[in-house]
Amino acid sequence: MVKFLKNSKVVLLLQGRQAGKKAVIVKNFDEGTKERPYPHAIVAGIERYPGKITNGMGQKKVAKRSKVKAFIKAVNYNHIMPTRYNLDVDVKQVVTAESLKEPTQRVAARKAVKKLFEDRFNSGKNKWFFQKLRF
Repeated sequence: MVKFLKNSKVVLLLQGRQAGKKAVIVKNFDEGTKERPYPHAIVAGIERYPGKITNGMGQKKVAKRSKVKAFIKAVNYNHIMPTRYNLDVDVKQVVTAESLKEPTQRVAARKAVKKLFEDRFNSGKNKWFFQKLRF
């Protein structure tokens, strides 16, 4: 079988608190691990999408609406749906399997991912990734 769930692939989460949110695969475990003996992936995604920005808004309002709330989590393959899109953000340097175990490392990793996502949003690339999924 062809492995299509690779790093930097954009996926949609189907179950849990972040159901319907977009995320990016950071690392995938096709065979599972000792703690999680099922195929899963570590994903970094957007919990709260940036707001709409118009020409009439001031700098302060644009800065406030450009904020992103990020999350990182390990997700079973059964609960993610891949898309045709890839996101070329180097999240792999920030998020590791060890950073999920320790709460303080998880918070630091989430803040770093938030910064990466906000920089990518402000650059104007990958617009689809930063829009709320309408369904």
